[in-house]
Amino acid sequence: MVFSAVQTAPFGAVGVCTEHDSDTGLVFLDHGAPAMAPRDAPAREACRQLGTYFADPRHGFDRPLKVTGTAFQRRIWAAIASVPCGGTSTYGKLARLLESVPRAVGQACGANAYPLAIPCHRVVAASGLGGFAHHTGGYLTGIKRWLLRHEAAFTH
Repeated sequence: MVFSAVQTAPFGAVGVCTEHDSDTGLVFLDHGAPAMAPRDAPAREACRQLGTYFADPRHGFDRPLKVTGTAFQRRIWAAIASVPCGGTSTYGKLARLLESVPRAVGQACGANAYPLAIPCHRVVAASGLGGFAHHTGGYLTGIKRWLLRHEAAFTH
């Protein structure tokens, strides 16, 4: 994957992908990923907004996103985007709201190319943390836990 920038983060780094004036993806990277200066103005702004969020999670993202995905995924992502900072929802609750099933919500969360901008980390299992980015362990689950603690939403 070609990044337009790599922004360091308290949990590792975030790879920023841009195309023209839009973000095309944000990718969580593990510790040790080297920082990379932004190549263009959109990547500079994305990194600025990431840095602002890491300093204060109440600051959201307003970058234009080149959203792909199915109509169903976009419906789920819109519902996820409505979960406020400091709050959570469950896969089951979103599934009932969208007349679907929890597994489909989880799959759409895992397909989200814009974590943080579309805060899928705020979707948890009914009995705990749940998965993250199609993983149930490892550094990605650690990132989800860090993000929720950063937002004061989850303390497990």
